[in-house]
Amino acid sequence: MALNTRSRRSMRASAYASPKARRSIVDAELLARLDWVMLGAVAAIAAIGFVMIYSSSNAKITDDPYYFVKRQALALVIGVGVIVGLLRIDYRKLRDFSMLFYVVTCALLFFVITPFGSSAKGAQAWIQLPFGFQLQPSEIAKFTLIVALAGYVNEHRGDIDPWRLTVIIGVALIPLGLVQLQPDLGTNMVLLCIVIGLLAVAGVRGRYLLVLALLAITGIYAVVNLGILKQYQVDRLTVVIDSGNKKEGVAYNQDQSVKTIATGSVSGKGLFNGPQTRLGFVPEQQTDFIFTAAGEELGFVGACLILALFGVVLWRTWRTARLARDFYGTLVCGGVLAMFTFMIFENMGMTMGIMPVTGIPLPFMSYGGSALVTCCACVGVVQNIYANRFN
Repeated sequence: MALNTRSRRSMRASAYASPKARRSIVDAELLARLDWVMLGAVAAIAAIGFVMIYSSSNAKITDDPYYFVKRQALALVIGVGVIVGLLRIDYRKLRDFSMLFYVVTCALLFFVITPFGSSAKGAQAWIQLPFGFQLQPSEIAKFTLIVALAGYVNEHRGDIDPWRLTVIIGVALIPLGLVQLQPDLGTNMVLLCIVIGLLAVAGVRGRYLLVLALLAITGIYAVVNLGILKQYQVDRLTVVIDSGNKKEGVAYNQDQSVKTIATGSVSGKGLFNGPQTRLGFVPEQQTDFIFTAAGEELGFVGACLILALFGVVLWRTWRTARLARDFYGTLVCGGVLAMFTFMIFENMGMTMGIMPVTGIPLPFMSYGGSALVTCCACVGVVQNIYANRFN
C-alpha cells in the first residue's frame, strides 16, 4: 500500500514538473540519439576551414587579420542555432510548411534582382543587411528546394508520370530562372543536381532522368552561348576545355590554384608557411579557392584527411537516408546528399583544374555566411531524421 502511494506521488510530481525540467530530459534523450560521427566530421571540417580562412586572409585584405574569421564564427553560431531549432521540431512538420518556405524563398530571389538588391563581382545576388552583413537567398534556395520537392514527391510516391514530372520541373524552374537572372550559373548547377538526385532516390524511371539530364545540359549550353552570362564568366567556364584562353590570362585564378596545391607536395609547407598563400597569389582564396590553402600548407596528407572527413559526412547522410522512418525523410537526405556531393566534387575539381570555375563554395570551409548557415540547416534536418528513425 505504501509502495502504491509513493508511486502515485512520484507520478504526480512528474506531471507537475517544471517545463524546464521536462525539457532537459527530452534534450538528454535527443542528444543520445544524434549521429555524433557525422557531427564530429562536420566540426572537424569547420575547424580546418577557420584555420585556412585565417591563413588565406591574414592581413592581406583588411587591416584586421581576424576580420573574416570573426564573421565566419558569427555565421557558424547562427548555423548551430539553426541546427538546434530544427532538432526541436519533428522534421515531418517541414513537409506541411514546405510550400510556404518555397514561396518565401522565391520572393527573396525576386527581391534580389530588383533595385533593392546588392551587386558585387558581376552578380546581383545579395540583400544588404545592417552592420555590413549580406544575405544570399540563392544559398537558402538549396535547402528550401529540397524540402519543397521532397514534400511533393512524397505525396505522389510511385505515381511520377510525365505530368507529375512536368509539375516538378515547373516548381524547380521558378527559382532556377530567378537565380539565373542574377546571374549565378554555379548555384543553378547545384539546384539541378538536387532535382535529379532527389528524383533518382524517388525511383523515377531511368529514361525520365536521362531526358531531364539532357535538358539540364542543354539549358547550361544555352546559358553559356546565348549571351546570358558576361564574357568573363563564359571564359571561366570554358577555359578547362579551351587551352587558347590560358594564353590570354583569363585562367589566372585556376592556374595559380593548381600551382598552389602542387607546392604543398606530400606533407605540405606547414601552417601559415605556404609561399603562394602568404603572398596572396590566389584571388578570393578564402572563399571559392579555400582548398588551395589546405593543399599547400597541409599537403597531400592533409588534403586526403579533408576528403576522408567529407566522405564520412556523405556516408552518414546516405546511411540516414536508408534508416529514415518514412519516405519523406529518405527523400530529404537524398537531396542533401546530392547537394553536398556535387558541391564538394565541383569545388575541389576547379581548384585542381579538372572542372570549370563556377563560384561554388566548399561546404563548411569556404568563407560565406549564407552558404555556411544553409549547410548547417541541411545537417540539422539530417540529424533530425536520424534521431527520429525509430519514432
